[in-house]
Amino acid sequence: MKLFLPKQHGAWAMLIIPFWLGVAAAGDSDWRMLLLFAGWFFLYLGTYPFLLLFKRKKKKEHMVWAAVYFTSAFLLLIIPVVQEPKLVWLGIFFIPFMLLNMYFSSKNQDRAFLNDLCAIMIFSLSGLAGSILINGYVRDLSILITICTLLFFTGSTLYVKTMIREKSNITYKRLSWGYHIAIPLAIFILGEPPVAIAYLPSLFRAIYLYGKKRSVMRIGIYEIINSALFFIIMILYVLEKHPAY
Repeated sequence: MKLFLPKQHGAWAMLIIPFWLGVAAAGDSDWRMLLLFAGWFFLYLGTYPFLLLFKRKKKKEHMVWAAVYFTSAFLLLIIPVVQEPKLVWLGIFFIPFMLLNMYFSSKNQDRAFLNDLCAIMIFSLSGLAGSILINGYVRDLSILITICTLLFFTGSTLYVKTMIREKSNITYKRLSWGYHIAIPLAIFILGEPPVAIAYLPSLFRAIYLYGKKRSVMRIGIYEIINSALFFIIMILYVLEKHPAY
């Protein structure tokens, strides 16, 4: 039987980067992180068929796959959650954003900007999980990492819209350019130049590539490269200024 996998390829970066940056920011790590990430991975896989249920298409198939993925997630998360019950509160905090995702899915408005922001918020908050599991509380650095990933992927969403669905929308162009200029500038002014540097590749591609014809695949490849650069720079920042180990 063929696996039922999400089609939003850009979401894979959002699944991986916030979580593992959060692990680095936690100050320590152990084997439970692997269980936690595996559970988080299957939760993500499960949300795809689950949200499709609200479109009322192939309902039985979607129910089966959602059950398979969510059951796998539950089994993997038992040990981390039993050892640190505060993780449940993080899951509860996801609920309002998930409810909005369900609403937009039922209205066939999956590409709505607010829907994207809700998904980005959930992915970004996953960066707090490592700190909660290791420390029993959320470190200041973990909060900073969560904010940074939220800002980064919001910019990525704005940029992709200016290249594909909103490429002729001058309002989105202004929002994207203004956002990509303001974020590194504000971070620099706040006294974190290394973090500001992590946003410069995003600024470059948002302005330089705007209006240029690129295939969806090429745009996706550029975003993978940009996300990798952001991840590397942020990891170096975390390890240099706040050694994790």
